Amino acid sequence: MGMLINIDNGGTLTDICLLKDNNSYKTKTLTTPYDLSKCFFDGLRKISEAVYGQEDVARLLAEVDHIRYSTTQGTNAIVERKGPRLGLVVNKGSDLPARLRGLDVELYDFFVGNRVAEVDLHALDDEAKGAETTAVITRLTSIGANRIVVCFESDKASEFEAQFKRLAFDNYPRHLLGAVPMLFASELVDDVSTERRAWSAMINSFLHPAMESFLYNAENRLREYRTKNPLLIFRNDGDASRVAKTIALKTYSSGPRGGMEGVKTFSKQYNLKNVLFMDVGGTTTDIGQVVNGNVQEDRRGLVEGVPISFGLCEIASPGVGGSSILAVKDGAIQVGPESVGAVPGPACFGRGGKNATITDVNLLLGLLDPTTYFGGGLALDADRARTAIADNVATPLGISVDEALFKMRDAVEQKVANELQAHGTIDADTVLMAFGGAGPMNACGAADKSGISTVYVPKMAAVFSAFGIGSCDIGQSYSVVLKGDRQASLEGAYVNLMERGERDMFAEGYSKGEYAFEARLIGEKDGVELSHKIDGAVAIPQEMAKADAITLEVSVRKNLKTESNTHAGVKKGNPAKATKNRSLFMGDAGWQDVPVYEVNFMEPGVYGAGPAVIEEEFFTCLVHEGWEFVVTELGDIRLTKGEK
Repeated sequence: MGMLINIDNGGTLTDICLLKDNNSYKTKTLTTPYDLSKCFFDGLRKISEAVYGQEDVARLLAEVDHIRYSTTQGTNAIVERKGPRLGLVVNKGSDLPARLRGLDVELYDFFVGNRVAEVDLHALDDEAKGAETTAVITRLTSIGANRIVVCFESDKASEFEAQFKRLAFDNYPRHLLGAVPMLFASELVDDVSTERRAWSAMINSFLHPAMESFLYNAENRLREYRTKNPLLIFRNDGDASRVAKTIALKTYSSGPRGGMEGVKTFSKQYNLKNVLFMDVGGTTTDIGQVVNGNVQEDRRGLVEGVPISFGLCEIASPGVGGSSILAVKDGAIQVGPESVGAVPGPACFGRGGKNATITDVNLLLGLLDPTTYFGGGLALDADRARTAIADNVATPLGISVDEALFKMRDAVEQKVANELQAHGTIDADTVLMAFGGAGPMNACGAADKSGISTVYVPKMAAVFSAFGIGSCDIGQSYSVVLKGDRQASLEGAYVNLMERGERDMFAEGYSKGEYAFEARLIGEKDGVELSHKIDGAVAIPQEMAKADAITLEVSVRKNLKTESNTHAGVKKGNPAKATKNRSLFMGDAGWQDVPVYEVNFMEPGVYGAGPAVIEEEFFTCLVHEGWEFVVTELGDIRLTKGEK
């Protein structure tokens, strides 16, 4: 294996993991939301120093084989409801807006609200009536739309949308300052469901501006270093592709998908049957499940409960993270979904933040060391944290700050526990895997409240999602709904998609024969799906002859994944040796010194019991009283409630 750089961009922190010759390096940098390319290159500078002993980005970029980038920016934008206002154009008489709103009133009103316009499809045939197109666009922009989605409900939707596009661009040429960014649903995806097609288009349009601005800026800066391969975007389908061949919607939940890939490998190494995971970042906690080594994935995914046309892992991303705002509402502590992000960040960061967060709580409980947090690169201010908690939580509840600390911690852990229980089946075989910079801090508490007695914290926990994307493939997927004479449609679509795949893979730098094609037919009849893999003859099988709809799906992929056959055990050896003590606030019991075990000095087999703290430069794990830990053969940490 050559050199691979994996970057997972979060709302608060950006994680960087470099893999080289069976060695791994990691670092973190604060996310800079005002210019994501800054934290991108900050991360490259820091990781180059970790590899070479001194900063040398030019050498790093000359030697790297691939740079893969994933992000939770899209997930966070939707969770926090921050982004452009959309206008929606539909055909006259269609009840599509009402149906879309019925699927999620709050999300629809946030995206579109009253910014809807109808067009008479028959008028599109008469160029003399092109003024109606101009009037529709003008009306939507005048009431606040800064991006427009066009989605017609018709058997000829793609034809009508193409006509609207021609008329619109005749009147609003894209080189003019008054041009309005428009997305045409039929160009994004071919789907028998208009609702899925419309939601896909709206979400993609919402996510597109921020992704486009940053990714092309980052790619242009990489070209200045003459990087030999283009920046690759890790997508939510588990593969990667260059920026120009990636749609914004595919970046949604791509960071959590990286974590899911890592969990899949981890579960096979330890022969774990049922793994629930919590990846706690700054803005969200991503929750997913791997059962018997298989990723839970829907062919048609859901984004906040609304259906889209693309596949997605079954991952929930509730708005609770290290930078989520904790406040009092109706006499109770509310956790998120708003986040202070990296700027201004938690109050204890000393960057102007006035809101209380769980990071402030963990600092005042003594769990975080203000001098070593974030590798010693970010000093924490306990006085600011105490003031924020007093102003926002303790005083409104009429309690002391000390009492508020435990109530706030319980509120966060209970919210995570509720999400874990709602997301997956918890049984005797269930283990919780905790990662992300903030995941291990409250893992024992969340597990306790969920009824789970075993927790794993991987040694790469701090950058585990970035680590998980390290062996992804490079490829693309396409789909076409067969229409008219289905057999003739299939034959034509098959040839077209194969040619499209060849062009896209050539653009990725691969010649014919260096990648693999896979084609599949999906038939839908009365809500039931039938699947048929095309191995030989390109023909519709008999069992699909009477299907309500048939879709051809083609994927083209350069396989880079290497399945690990490593199997690890867990066996107790010698008691772990603490490197120091730390004083934790235990409520009525006051302050208590507990041992601190540093991951970098822990050998396989060493064990210990809580209360204790386990930490490395980018994560801290609190081991509760009644829990034990042991370091596995691969250097990961297993925590169990009671002796096992």
